[in-house]
Amino acid sequence: MRVTKTTGGLKVHVVAGTYVVMLGFNLAKERCRGLLGFSVHRTDHTEDEAYYLSGMKAFAETDPGFPAGSRYSTKEHPVQSFQWADYSAKPGHDYTYTITAVKGTPTNLTPYAATAVDIRTECPESGNHDVYFNRGVAASQEYVRRFGDRPPDKVSHGEAFKWLSRGLNEALEDYIESSVPGRDALRIAAYEFNYVEFLEVVKKTLDRGVDIRIVYDARKAKPRVKNINAVAHTGLRNVSKGRTTPKSYISHNKFIVKIHDGRPESVWTGGTNFSEGGIYGHSNCAHVVEEKKIAAKFLDYWNELWKDPDSAPLKDSVETISPLPPARPPRGTTAIFSPRKTLDALDWYADLAMKAREGLFMTFAFGMNDVFQNVYKNCRAGIRFALMDKMTRPMERGPKRTAEEKKIIALRKMPENIFAIGDFVRTNKIEGWAKEKLTRLNSNVRYVHNKFMLIDPLTNDPIVVAGSANFSDASTRQNDENMLVTRGNKRVADVYLGEFMRLYTHHAFRESLKWRKRNDPPKPLRTDDWWRDYFGRTPRSTRRKHFARVSV
Repeated sequence: MRVTKTTGGLKVHVVAGTYVVMLGFNLAKERCRGLLGFSVHRTDHTEDEAYYLSGMKAFAETDPGFPAGSRYSTKEHPVQSFQWADYSAKPGHDYTYTITAVKGTPTNLTPYAATAVDIRTECPESGNHDVYFNRGVAASQEYVRRFGDRPPDKVSHGEAFKWLSRGLNEALEDYIESSVPGRDALRIAAYEFNYVEFLEVVKKTLDRGVDIRIVYDARKAKPRVKNINAVAHTGLRNVSKGRTTPKSYISHNKFIVKIHDGRPESVWTGGTNFSEGGIYGHSNCAHVVEEKKIAAKFLDYWNELWKDPDSAPLKDSVETISPLPPARPPRGTTAIFSPRKTLDALDWYADLAMKAREGLFMTFAFGMNDVFQNVYKNCRAGIRFALMDKMTRPMERGPKRTAEEKKIIALRKMPENIFAIGDFVRTNKIEGWAKEKLTRLNSNVRYVHNKFMLIDPLTNDPIVVAGSANFSDASTRQNDENMLVTRGNKRVADVYLGEFMRLYTHHAFRESLKWRKRNDPPKPLRTDDWWRDYFGRTPRSTRRKHFARVSV
């Protein structure tokens, strides 16, 4: 949901996803003299609560001296940015956000202009597209506040796992358990299929009489042994088949087709592996499409995988099932599968990105392919975000890796490009932040496992590309993969964009700590003209205009 309102010259543009509400502010430059920031008050009409939201910085003059990792009310310590977000929102709630521009002094803040906006957050289960994001930020100040330095399995009653799931695991289990014996059937395709607690849910559903068949990766890839052992341990061997050919590639899908009364009805897909690390560790999302035509496409694809074909015949089938759309995809939902005979699909994604008019937002779990490096170098969109797990794909240290890193560094220097690379706070000696720890649930991809691209998400014609593929050569020509292309669905775009900005902001801050010197003094809220950098030809000005939806 999107709402824009202007009162007393203060414009506020609000975009509500499920758990994230993004706020863009705009105040004319000539009215910013003496501006100390913006306070953010939220009224939750659903739970009958009202209070000022909090931030992570304080004025030096009025700093209450809270312990490391504390938060400060924006009533006394306002936001010094023209783009902010509420990451504590809840799905399906009615909120009123009141944004107040304040001037004066830290000891005597005075309201200058205020705008109140009413908005309702999305429910994941609304419409025919359900989107679930896990927390994906176990190494966070909030995790430390809630659970200290304990790993998730050492927190009683599974509370840490529930927090990390953020509804994704619950939705996954419900998707399986809601199946009706004699009427529903499930067809599962998996890369990592070894989270025993989930497999036990599948087994109980099978024992209730639901028709279930599973194809999983059983090649020489990392999950092979874990998958085979988990399937045997949970008694699913008789309804499962390991995908074994060709041995050099991987079956990288993570989808479930639900069939009702003999007809495909919906599909659960996305980038979340059916593993403990996939559900609770690095950032992931799941996307449920309740469209019979799309479900039928996935079922046709699954039937081919069940045959365990070699690469050449599978490519023939895949390109018949999911031919590439025209240059501009049709409105609605399109499915694209791999492996394919050529890199045309990868080039098609890159062409979509190159034609972004306003904004481009992408995640990269395994480095940035050359075709997308070209996009970030030459795309006409005025703002181009990238969130990367690492700067490059897995590479040994040496000249090739150094050369690849230099190319990413050069892209980061372009004013239109705004990059962040996964990281966490390793010490509490910088600005009083609490020391963080990773969950150790993941090793290869520790932070960003998502695979999605958002093209002009704040316009009336957004495009969301999301699924299991890593926007790479291998994911196009070699691996079993699936992607969804959703055009014109603003609700879906709002959910994805909010989660992208949540993850981007989280990691961008942590990466920035690398550039701080150990003895640098803390950076409190400023009392100078901090706002000047948000006007003119600057990256911050571009962000202000983009998120507040203004032209100057």
